[in-house]
Amino acid sequence: MPETLKRAVTTPLLYFFILGDVLGAGVYVLVGNIARESGGAVWLPLLTALVLAALTAGSYAELATKYPRAGGSASYVTTAFGPAAGSFIGFCMLAAGVVSVAALARAFAGDYLRALVSVPALVVVVIFSVLLAALNIRGIKESLGANVVATVVELGGLLLIIGAGTWVMLRGDADLDRLTEVGTAEHGAIGAVLAGTVLAFYSFVGFETSVNLAEEVKDPRRSYPTALFGALLTAGVVYVLIGVVASACVPTDQLAQSSGPLLEVIRAAGGIPDRLFSVIALIAVANGALLTGIMSSRLAYGMANDGLLPPVLGRVLAGRRTPWVAILATSSVSLILALTGEVDALAATLVLLLLLVFASVNAAVLVLRRGHGGESGHFRIPTIFPCLGSASCLFLFTRIDGQVWARGLVLVALGAVLALVNAFHVRRTRRTARSSAASGRSRERQEASATPRDDR
Repeated sequence: MPETLKRAVTTPLLYFFILGDVLGAGVYVLVGNIARESGGAVWLPLLTALVLAALTAGSYAELATKYPRAGGSASYVTTAFGPAAGSFIGFCMLAAGVVSVAALARAFAGDYLRALVSVPALVVVVIFSVLLAALNIRGIKESLGANVVATVVELGGLLLIIGAGTWVMLRGDADLDRLTEVGTAEHGAIGAVLAGTVLAFYSFVGFETSVNLAEEVKDPRRSYPTALFGALLTAGVVYVLIGVVASACVPTDQLAQSSGPLLEVIRAAGGIPDRLFSVIALIAVANGALLTGIMSSRLAYGMANDGLLPPVLGRVLAGRRTPWVAILATSSVSLILALTGEVDALAATLVLLLLLVFASVNAAVLVLRRGHGGESGHFRIPTIFPCLGSASCLFLFTRIDGQVWARGLVLVALGAVLALVNAFHVRRTRRTARSSAASGRSRERQEASATPRDDR
């Protein structure tokens, strides 16, 4: 019987986990990219992306309360479609998580840190990765406690930007006409919004990692939907307001060309040190890496317990009750990727990998309503939402660049190989079990026929 994890996560801790993962480091750079794709009305793609993300979030809320265990997406798809499909989706999710941690470790050693102190990047990456793994092993409660502090800092920084932008608007230095400017030289109004929505959608991913904590939530049936939709709504309001003040306070061309678009808002307002946002950005990057590292290790642990990965990854540290082998394994791979510098080529495939996961989860929630057990009294989303969620994933697939597909197909192929190996292993195990059972029955019959009969 696999060991279980400690239920120590309350609703507020789960809310801050999801909020901290959604309010990640990407928001500090994505606003400029969205402006380049969609035009001045940056808030519109952000709002559209929130709606699309909420559709799939509903499926996660139902499945996390129906099957509250650490495997998350892989476990749901395994239950719905079998171990081969579950293995494939689990690999996509795991690959996205490991690469994301590597990218964030690399980002932590980048320009934001260099604005404060000069340290060799490779040294920073190693120290950062070791400390991240140590905090993860220390315990889920300690990790989420650190996340609460970091999330408050992240949210405070974004609220500071909203306040600074509002001040610019109140003193009459903003151009509110830009809030209705949709379209670029490359795209018309609809095409521009859709192109910006793909980028904005990346800002809202992160909520899916929280399902891997379901086994550690005290009351997942009540806590998970409240925390999930509350965190998404909070992040959505913050993002839309960020889009409004950024568009109104900074010319669209300037916003699109900036690698630090939110810093442009601060400069427009004046009176706030630029170095402040280096610190806030570093906290955001570190927090995103911590939360994604937690997800990756719990996913590996859950897949091991489902027989999709080596069972050693299911070992739990005595006392701390954390999956220490899974943590060390996923952290080591992330560190290798960060040190080799191959993260940039893989990072662009994260959205593609997650869309594959989302489409499968939306399909699984419908299949698993047909008598597949689970916890009674779980949250249930209306059927129209997973259907629309699947359609939104298929639509976003069509908006992904061909070069991203070319890189992503390499990882997809690796996941497919793992799925075939696991399918073969399951089939061989079942065949062996049937053969053993048949041999046992044959021996019983032989023994029965060889036993002398008592004719008295």
